[in-house]
Formats: sequence, structure tokens, C-alpha cells
Amino acid sequence: MVQVQKLGVVLEPTEHLFERLAVLNPGTWQEGNTTHMFYRALDEDHCSTVGYAKLEGPMNVVERWEKPILLGTHPYEHKGMEDPRIVKIENTFYLFYVAHDGKNAVTAYATSKDLRSFEKKGIISPKIAYREFDALNDELQLKDAYSFFASYYQEEAGIDVLLWHKDVFPFPRKIRGKYVLMHRILPDIQIAFCDNFEQLQQEEYWREELRKLPEHVILENKHWFESRSIGGGCTPIETDEGWVIIFHTVEARNKGRVYHACAALLDKENPLKVIGRLHEPLFSPTEEWEKEGFVSNVVFPTGTALFEDTLYVYYGAADARIAVASLSLSELLTEMKDPTKRHHGS
Repeated sequence: MVQVQKLGVVLEPTEHLFERLAVLNPGTWQEGNTTHMFYRALDEDHCSTVGYAKLEGPMNVVERWEKPILLGTHPYEHKGMEDPRIVKIENTFYLFYVAHDGKNAVTAYATSKDLRSFEKKGIISPKIAYREFDALNDELQLKDAYSFFASYYQEEAGIDVLLWHKDVFPFPRKIRGKYVLMHRILPDIQIAFCDNFEQLQQEEYWREELRKLPEHVILENKHWFESRSIGGGCTPIETDEGWVIIFHTVEARNKGRVYHACAALLDKENPLKVIGRLHEPLFSPTEEWEKEGFVSNVVFPTGTALFEDTLYVYYGAADARIAVASLSLSELLTEMKDPTKRHHGS
């Protein structure tokens, strides 16, 4: 396996009210030696906002705001803004985040030209209830796990709860003239294509896209360490070999879930085609800061920075703090493409 070095914690909670309980799951944007970090901050009322820190090199924090850079201002963000991911497409930064109103978890986005001021653009998730999607399952012949999660969230949040739509973010450029969106309707990772992001706010677009769901699943949960579900993590990294995606997996255990990090390689011009992947975790919760926290046994990768061949992966550790791990990108590519590492049936 690829050699991964865990370098420790880069951000801890502070005494500032907005991040007193936890900091976690950062999106990152790298400019040369500078890494801009937009992270989920959790207050003692369990309400999330987006904090900001700037790093020189992979770990040296040189700036950290004492107040949120973004906070909930709309009813759909009543319970907060979670798990931001950021990409730059042409001259615009796009920050995607989970908006939570206390019942529904949907994805919204904001845009910026300078990484300081952001304009919110609204919800881009399908405003379709699980009960309607579950009826579509029969037509699409999706695996039973899709119905399981529909039943789970309806029992938890009510019969009218919307699709739980998290881990949504775009690729950093158009592919064959289309914007490409990685998204997650439990338990798999899917891809959607659109002409513009405003299209994602049209209900009919999503109704048509959901009918294509079986063909647009790029990764299914099938290994021991992803027995419950998988979901997108870091925004895609373009290489000569293809798109590298670092994602999270969830292992179901009797004594609670365990979150792992994994990786896959997608074709450069057809991201629906998986050309390589790991069949064991990239890394798992083994350190104290990953095993004990607000939610124990969690590594949740959401951001990266690349310095020469060394890839730094930033992740939420036990849903309490932000840590970083490093590895060789070239070694990862070689490992993912190695046909001898494939499992039976993969």
C-alpha cells in the first residue's frame, strides 16, 4: 500500500463562540505556497458556520479569522452551513456546502472573486422527498440499500423529508462542454452533468437526472471498510493519468461506525469511467485525535494541497479537529492502476 504519514492536528477549537465545540471538514484552495482553508465550525448549540484560516506551506497557520467568513442567513441554513468544498472554475470561486434547517440536509453554493466576499446562490439539491424517490427505486431497480436509507431518514425526520444530499461539488473545469458535479445519494457516489449551475435549481432537471442514476453511479460501496456507505471527499485533482478523487467510506460495526479514507482514479475525459482505485483504505482512524472526539473513529477527507509530488490531505478527525496526512501522489497513482491489487469481482 501507499505509505501515508500522519502529520498531526493543524486546527483545534478555540474560545471563540462560533467554534468552541469543534472545527472539522475543511475545503481548501491552494495558490503557490499558500493554502486557503474554509472549514466547518461548530458552536455549543451545535450550529455550524464556515471559518477561515490561511496556511503557508502545508501546516503553518499564518492567519485565522476570529469570526465566521460565512454564516446562515436563510431559513434553509437555520441549523447551519456544513462541510464546505471550494473550486475555481475559470475566474470564479465556487464554494459548495451542506445547508441544514434542522430537518433537511441539502446542498447550496456561493461564489466569490477574491476568497473574501461571497454571494450566496441558493440550493442546488433536488427538492424531492424520499417517499417520491423511493417509489422511483422500483422502476430503476436500484439495490435495496437505497430504500433502506429512504426508510431511515423518513423515520428520523418525517415522511416529507427531502433527499439527504451531501458531498456535492463540481470538477474544476468543464468536460466535453459540460460542468460535472460529484454528488452522493446514499449509499453510493454519483456524477451529474449540467450546462450551468442555475440548471441545478430546476426540479425537472433533477427528476430527469434521477432517472439516469443507475448509469451515473461511479463508485459503489462493496468492500469491508465501506459496508454502510461511501461519499465524496476532496475536490477532484487533475493529473496526466486522470482525475484523482479522495473519498470517505463508512464501515458499519455493532459498536458504532468507523470512517476511512480511500481513493480512486477517473478517466480524464469521461469521469464515469473508473480506471483505478484502492481496495483497502488509504488511511483509517488509528491515532488518539482520530479515535476520540465529538464523533469517535472518524477520518473525513475534504481538502488537499500539492507540493511537488507530496499530496497533503486535510481531514476532519473525530469530528472535533482538523488534521493532515501526506503521501506521494505518484505512488498513489501507481497503486491505483496496479491490476494485481484488484479484489475478486472488482
